[in-house]
Amino acid sequence: MITGYCADGTAVVLTPAEPPETLRPDIIWLDLVEPSKAEDLMMERLLGISIPTRDDLKDIEPSSRLYIEENAVFMTASLVFRSDTEIPGLTDVGFILSGDRLVTIRYAEPRSFALFKASMHRFPGNCRDGAVVLTRLLETIADRTAEILEEAVTKIDDLSIAVFGDKAAGKRRPPHYLEARLRDVAGHHRLVAKTRDSLASLSRLLTFVYTVPQVQDDKETRELCRSISRDIQSLSEHAGFISGNITFLLDASLGLINVEQNAIIKIFSIASVVLLPPTLVASVYGMNFRVMPELEWQFGYPWAIAAMVISAVIPFFFFRWKGWL
Repeated sequence: MITGYCADGTAVVLTPAEPPETLRPDIIWLDLVEPSKAEDLMMERLLGISIPTRDDLKDIEPSSRLYIEENAVFMTASLVFRSDTEIPGLTDVGFILSGDRLVTIRYAEPRSFALFKASMHRFPGNCRDGAVVLTRLLETIADRTAEILEEAVTKIDDLSIAVFGDKAAGKRRPPHYLEARLRDVAGHHRLVAKTRDSLASLSRLLTFVYTVPQVQDDKETRELCRSISRDIQSLSEHAGFISGNITFLLDASLGLINVEQNAIIKIFSIASVVLLPPTLVASVYGMNFRVMPELEWQFGYPWAIAAMVISAVIPFFFFRWKGWL
């Protein structure tokens, strides 16, 4: 699907079934969402440039992601999408500055694009060409990335309370509770890791955009690009801090699991030590030798029972006195 946008946010759908001879001069942004081969050919004819394919966008070499060719600037960045699901991911988005127009090629729906489309009418005078649209779009992407990190911080704080618990509540955890929280930690780690990768990609792209002649010739666009670059740097540092908190939470969860397992083993160890002396008494008086003076005792049985009980009670209170129980 190909949609063209004017400065005031007006949308125009372009289809290969009814291809235009030329592009309207007021269209400053062309958004290609999962374009077909026919749509790629139509745009190449209208713009006079080659449109990168999905495989071209996946090329991870910086030299292949950022280049100038055919009087057009080609850039590729990795953006986070599905951030509100259990399986967030990265999608490669192509940005092309061709004359006074911006062309975007994408095969997913990052929420930042929908937010930018909804806000285009707020600055129609400023969206005068493709370079301005690009910087404004990158600003929206940076803002959306900040929202993703803020939501991640909130969820990680809730998870931290769930792992360490509320001391005032005094409730016992259900079985396998901490094991389930480990899966939550893994999900948050995946989201933050994808966000850090996206920020690194955006940082490289902004460094390249800052050198583009269309951006250098416009002071306002140049300053906006510099501001976005500083925001990306701050977000990268914040993402690193969040990643450190997730690592601490993971280590703490594993430590608590080990503590609970050690407590269970300690109970069995103490139980075996407490029952060992009664077992010894029962073993001694359970022998069937012919000459045993105790066999003639009238109160031998109650004395043996009393000896077993006393030999079990004494270690129990000794462990309580030592604080091992």
